[in-house]
Amino acid sequence: MSGVPAEAAEAQAQGTRERLLRAAAAVIQEGGWGSASVGAIALRAGVAAGTLYRHFASKAELFVEVFRTVSQREVAAMRAASAHAGSVPERFEAVVATYAGRALRNRRLAWALVYEPVDPLVDAERLAYRRDYRENMARLLREGIESGAMPVHDADLAAAAVVGVIAETLVGPLSPVADVTRSEEDIVAAIVSLCRRVVGLPTGTDGARRPRPRPAPQRRRRRRRRESAR
Repeated sequence: MSGVPAEAAEAQAQGTRERLLRAAAAVIQEGGWGSASVGAIALRAGVAAGTLYRHFASKAELFVEVFRTVSQREVAAMRAASAHAGSVPERFEAVVATYAGRALRNRRLAWALVYEPVDPLVDAERLAYRRDYRENMARLLREGIESGAMPVHDADLAAAAVVGVIAETLVGPLSPVADVTRSEEDIVAAIVSLCRRVVGLPTGTDGARRPRPRPAPQRRRRRRRRESAR
């Protein structure tokens, strides 16, 4: 029985820690890292400001935990998209669309996770997140290369290029000060098309029937004269 109070205290501490993590994530989602002061997080969690330091050595450590939790959720979503039945090109397209679509549906949080300046400790986690995403993409491309479904030859280089294309293309649409007029569907479709080109896959317009060029005026006149002479 002597262990019960200790177990209860541990459970209570874990509950408070998780509440602080959820509160920090909510504040960051609304206003970015800059808005996530200790006071704002504590207020959202319903605890005193000093409580945060009983569970985290610093605010930066709390930020690292928040980033790790959210980024792992995003990587899991992309792995799920990659695991769906279908050809490798179809799964590749699903992964790209999942990444871009989820970012566009939660723009402020995505901007904070990928672009907003933040503590160096979080930057280190950010690099690890991009590396994890790149390695998952390379694994999928390697599967496609081995099966003959993907025309690229260097899976690692192509994966890095795809991640770069997505990240750079989303800068404008995700920016908190951007005035985006294109729909999310159009942006995702454009990013998917770009990424397909990066790995050598045809896009929706490749192979389409091109309109025949109109004949020059001289040729049109000669053709009319021949037709009238018949």
